[in-house]
Amino acid sequence: MVLRSPLYDTQATLGATFTQFAGFEMPIQYSSIRDEHFAVRRKVGLFDVSHMSNLWITGPDAARLISLTTVEDASRIEDGKSQYTEILLENGTIIDDTIFMHLGERYMMIPNAGMNQIVTTWLTQQAKNHHLDVTVEDVSRQFVILAIQGPQAKETVQKITETDLGAVKFFGCQTVKIAGVECILSYTGYTGEHGFELQITPTNKAATVFDAILTAGKEFGIQPIGLGARDTLRLEKAFMLAGNEFEGGRTPLEATLGWTIFWDHEFIGKDALLKQKEQGTFQRMTCLECVEKGIPRHNCEIQKDGTPVGIVTSGTLSPCLNKGIAMGYVNPDKREIGTILELLIRDRPVKAKVIKPPFVPKDWASKQ
Repeated sequence: MVLRSPLYDTQATLGATFTQFAGFEMPIQYSSIRDEHFAVRRKVGLFDVSHMSNLWITGPDAARLISLTTVEDASRIEDGKSQYTEILLENGTIIDDTIFMHLGERYMMIPNAGMNQIVTTWLTQQAKNHHLDVTVEDVSRQFVILAIQGPQAKETVQKITETDLGAVKFFGCQTVKIAGVECILSYTGYTGEHGFELQITPTNKAATVFDAILTAGKEFGIQPIGLGARDTLRLEKAFMLAGNEFEGGRTPLEATLGWTIFWDHEFIGKDALLKQKEQGTFQRMTCLECVEKGIPRHNCEIQKDGTPVGIVTSGTLSPCLNKGIAMGYVNPDKREIGTILELLIRDRPVKAKVIKPPFVPKDWASKQ
C-alpha cells in the first residue's frame, strides 16, 4: 500500500504533481524542478520530507548502542547536538546513512525513506546480542518532517518563533515552538544551503506550521519544493542518496566518507574497514563534470579510452551550471583531479572531467 504524507491534501491544493518514492506518494514538483531549484539557491524553499523515518532510542545504554552500530562515538555528541553517520554491517558495508540527535536523555535517529523497519530491526538485534538496556521505537508515522532551506530560511522561520535562531549552531538541535506548535528543530538539511529541519508531532498540527512558514516567507519569495529539486540540489553539492550511492554494498571508505569515522572506538564493521584501508585498491566515489553535451544517469558506465573504469551512481543536468554532472565509483588510479574520462550515455561516450566536490560552491548565488 502506498503511503501519503499527512500534508497530501495541502500539497494537492498547491498544485503538486506526485510521484511514488520508497513506498510513498510525494510531490515531485509544484511549478517546475528548475524554478524550485533556483528558489532554494537564491531565496527560500519549503519541503515536506515525511517519507524519511523517525526512531526514538532510549534507555541507559542508548549512547552505547549508537556507538556500537555506527562509525560515531555517540558519547562525544553533547546534548543539543546532532551528528551525521553511517550504520554498518560486519563486512563494513553501509546499511544506511543517518543523522541522530541528542535530546536530553534520549536520542532521535532519522533513517532514510523506507529504511525504518530495517534499521529498527538491526539496532534491536544488536542491543539483544550485546545485552544492552535500550529500547528502539519506530515512530516514523507519528511525525511530519519539514525542511526550510535557502539564504532566507532563518529570516523566514524567525518571524514565527520566539527562539533566537541566531543562537542555534550548525547541527544544533532543540525543542522549540514554531507558529505556536512544539517542534524539534535542527540546523541541518540536504541542499547545501542554510536552513532547518522540523520534526512535528502529532501530525495533525503540521498543516498549521506548513501554512505559517509559507505565509512568513512570502516577502522572500518562498516556494513549496518537491523531490525533483531536492535531488538536483543535493547532487550539485555531492551529497549521497542512500539508494543510489550505497547500492550493492559500499563502505564509507569507498564512498569517501572516511571523514565521518571516529576510529578510536569499537563498532560493528571496524575490522573490515581497517583491512580495506590497508589494502587501498578499492574504487572510490568521484565527481565528474561533463565537458561535452550530455546528461548522465544512474548506472551509466564510466570509461577511460573505451575501457570500463567505474559506474555512475547519480547524474543530472545541473541547473546552476547548465551542464551534466555525475557522481560514481571509479578505479583509484583514474580519479586524479582534471582527468578526462568518458560517460557512456545512450551508447555514446561523453567526455567528463574529474573535479573536486562540490560541483556548486556555497557562495554561488551571491556571485550571480
